Amino acid sequence: MEAHSPLHIAMCPWFALGHITSFLHISNKLAKKGHKISFFIPTKTQSKVSHFNLFPHLISFVPITIPLVDGLPPGSETTNDVPRPLIPLIMTAMDRAEPDFEILLHDLKPDIVFFDSAHWIPKLARRLSIKSVFYITVSAVAIGFNLSRNMKLGESKATDVAEAMQPPPGFPDSSIKRLLHEARDYIDLRSKPLGPTNMRIQDRIYVGVQDCDALAFKSCREIEGPFVEYLERLILKPLLLAGPVLPVRPLSTLEEKWANWLGGFKPCTVVYCAFGSETALRKDQLQELLLGLELSGLPFLAALRPPLEVATLKEALPEGFEERVRGRGVVHEGWIQQQLMLEHKSVGCFVTHCGWGSLVEGLLNGCELVMIPQVGDQVLNARLMGNNLKVGVEVAKGEEDGLFTRESVCNAIRTVMEENYSEVGREIRANRAKLQDQLFNKDEEYIDEFSRKLVLFP
Repeated sequence: MEAHSPLHIAMCPWFALGHITSFLHISNKLAKKGHKISFFIPTKTQSKVSHFNLFPHLISFVPITIPLVDGLPPGSETTNDVPRPLIPLIMTAMDRAEPDFEILLHDLKPDIVFFDSAHWIPKLARRLSIKSVFYITVSAVAIGFNLSRNMKLGESKATDVAEAMQPPPGFPDSSIKRLLHEARDYIDLRSKPLGPTNMRIQDRIYVGVQDCDALAFKSCREIEGPFVEYLERLILKPLLLAGPVLPVRPLSTLEEKWANWLGGFKPCTVVYCAFGSETALRKDQLQELLLGLELSGLPFLAALRPPLEVATLKEALPEGFEERVRGRGVVHEGWIQQQLMLEHKSVGCFVTHCGWGSLVEGLLNGCELVMIPQVGDQVLNARLMGNNLKVGVEVAKGEEDGLFTRESVCNAIRTVMEENYSEVGREIRANRAKLQDQLFNKDEEYIDEFSRKLVLFP
């Protein structure tokens, strides 16, 4: 293939809105370079993200009908449509759609297919003479940690809590390790099967890495240089970096009610809090989070899912909370335009669960980062940003129980938002601003190189 020849690329993201939007961001970048994109997406979900498609003449949505699965509520298509305990049923539905994916790929005949959770894509693609790229929307730190310690490339798997707390042998940084409660949660999560094949998340990652033709990360050496080099030695196959994938501004505008509300506050004073489309806190921890936001004294907007114990978010609010924060605090249940929210000039702080896409979005938009990781890769992401790069502050939790308090939430917010609160805060703000500049300056350079390597893919 000539170096200037445009490619036809199929995109097969995991059926979670965060993954779908991340795949759309890289699709826009590749379409800008002239590549044609066929984007596989659940039928009704298309309307939720179509405004992110900035190149409709090159990016075509390919609807996927979600197969029936016992226990999955009718109309459910993505993880955002169901409570956390039912997320494995979304994975089951995606796995059962494999025959549909095969028919579509056979008819479309793309040059390359990007995938993430659908570990069966590489073998399917190979039968059709299509190259497969495992496009990973989590950090290289997380993948390296999991592959080396928990998969061990064919050796026995770790089951001991003490071992799971420590970085694997040869890992680039010993400071990235789990606390006691995080190690227990990780081992519990690792043992849970997903989908009709009863494969665990780590098994899916391992099979995907082993069977794909190349790995690609939404990351860059400025953030994860040592960990990228470690992975390159570990996997012995092409590893491509897409860079920060700075999202192009969507065609839509921020909802009028949010634009008007945010417009009532000074620049960089509002705290935006969101925990992604899958994370639901326990009721007591959600209340501590909200009380911490209240205690900070700053205006805030919290977009959260209801706790598992109650049906609606309103039922979980602390007593008297709405009255006390009226005029300066809003709690919202449901989908929100996060990219546009983070871009707004009034937003200055992002309280996040540390999903990789959310962390990068916060960095790129110049928000100070307050991190409250919940599970899996989020913990490693927080340690990377807080301990290694020192561009955010992690909310303190109990070593044994993993619980945070309103005071620890408030203290973390004050650290990054109050100019004279602490020397640590000043260092964090300076580091964050410096890294933001580096990411902006390198974004186009990374995409150019990423596109070139895809075109020259053997």
